[in-house]
Amino acid sequence: MIDRPLRFCMITTFYPPHNFGGDGVFVHRLSNELARRGHHVDVVHCLDAYRLSAPPPAQGYHDHPNVTVHGLKSRFGFLSPLVTHQTGHPGLKAGRIRDVLSQGFDVIHYHNISLVGGPKVLEYGRGVKLYTMLDYWLVCPTNVMFRFNRAPCRRPHCLSCSLVYKRPPQWWRYLGVMQKAIKHVDAFLAPSRFSETLHRQMGFDGPIIHLPYFTASDERPPNPAEAAEEQSPPYFLFVGRLEKLKGVQTLIPVFRDYAKAQLWIAGTGSYESTLRRLARSVDNVRFLGHVSGPELHRLYRRALGVIVPSICYDAAPLVIFEAFRHGTSVIVRNLGGMPEFVEETGGGLVYDTDGELVAAMDRLYADPSARDAMGRRGYVGSREKWSAEMYMNRYLGLIRQIEARGPRERIETAER
Repeated sequence: MIDRPLRFCMITTFYPPHNFGGDGVFVHRLSNELARRGHHVDVVHCLDAYRLSAPPPAQGYHDHPNVTVHGLKSRFGFLSPLVTHQTGHPGLKAGRIRDVLSQGFDVIHYHNISLVGGPKVLEYGRGVKLYTMLDYWLVCPTNVMFRFNRAPCRRPHCLSCSLVYKRPPQWWRYLGVMQKAIKHVDAFLAPSRFSETLHRQMGFDGPIIHLPYFTASDERPPNPAEAAEEQSPPYFLFVGRLEKLKGVQTLIPVFRDYAKAQLWIAGTGSYESTLRRLARSVDNVRFLGHVSGPELHRLYRRALGVIVPSICYDAAPLVIFEAFRHGTSVIVRNLGGMPEFVEETGGGLVYDTDGELVAAMDRLYADPSARDAMGRRGYVGSREKWSAEMYMNRYLGLIRQIEARGPRERIETAER
């Protein structure tokens, strides 16, 4: 373990409260966990990218005093992330990012950099360089491997697919810019085995380390009896962005004929209006809007189960870790990295068809003891496998190993 305080710089497009999903939440959690352990963290993110499609956030997030946040914005507004998207270069943000990195950091950790710096930002700065594979941007122009916004991508059609998503083609992807830039990174961190495998299948040849996310620390373990007392009426919970690829539209027809429990949907997104139309005559479906903080914790604790119905290759939905954190079982689609975490803990059920989904819901609804046992296994398993302590030991140990190799070996390896 590293026995001295380190300086970290996190570079990411979105950071709370200017974020849409789990990627920003994870960066926030990692930054503050490091800060609580005595390290110093600077976070660089792009305000202009967030403002492309969202109003100012309604509430803020707390950061540890050891965390310094640099929200980048340009007088050219939306043109800043557009330039980055089209050139693969920080563009209008280059000077500010260089200024921050000139302060000197032991570790530069990249996350979602699609609109904050593109691949060229991987070449900026000196120090140990890490990259978390929060999505599939390294091998997919749309980030999500969801072909034509209809189905998981099994045979790439990148140019036509980008046009379906109404995004201009990124010609730099065909010029070797990405391949050159990734050589400056010491390790790419994959949150699931599935993500690691899919990147390899897509031709990615950088050094990948399997390192799942971690669960936040709680003051006390969940109490199933307390949750049962609070629960009325019984409901299953969805938490996440309301986008087509998240699959909520597949749940609404199921709940149209499922009178035993309700479906509560926590989140917002561009697909919300479509989902509300689909659920217009479904009385047991409730839209809660954006929920966070203590209220979201209560929703997790009181739910019969958390359903994760993504129809895309979700690498490692943070909502699964959050459900386990609260001792709540999960029901996940058998796709992407989602089944891994259920199989490793026994903290839930996996389904392929609507019939299997209904059978899983029936089991959690009708058998409280089995439901509580799954939730307990998820909680215990997540503590044993994905605690903050275990993550930090592996994370800081990896940094120590890279430091021990020395900058000369890292540079020579990058140039080969």
